[in-house]
Amino acid sequence: MTVTVKIPTPLQKFTNNEKEVESTGSNITELFDSLESSCPGIKGRLYTGEKLNRFLVFYVNDEDIRHLDGTNTLLKDGDEVSIISAVAGG
Repeated sequence: MTVTVKIPTPLQKFTNNEKEVESTGSNITELFDSLESSCPGIKGRLYTGEKLNRFLVFYVNDEDIRHLDGTNTLLKDGDEVSIISAVAGG
């Protein structure tokens, strides 16, 4: 199944400066593996072991995966995954 992934500017160096890439996977974990195949080095910036990068937020069709099933969140053909740089401050 094909999924559109929106890539934040700091990670576009792994996607040849593309803002969006097409990838595959039946869940977020498989999507990360697929992204790593086509964009070497990106997976380590998204995910380490079983932990998501705490400075990134991941959405599937506008739903935060932290409120879904995390990296086991299921994907279907045509879904859109957005990777957003977390913003903090005071």
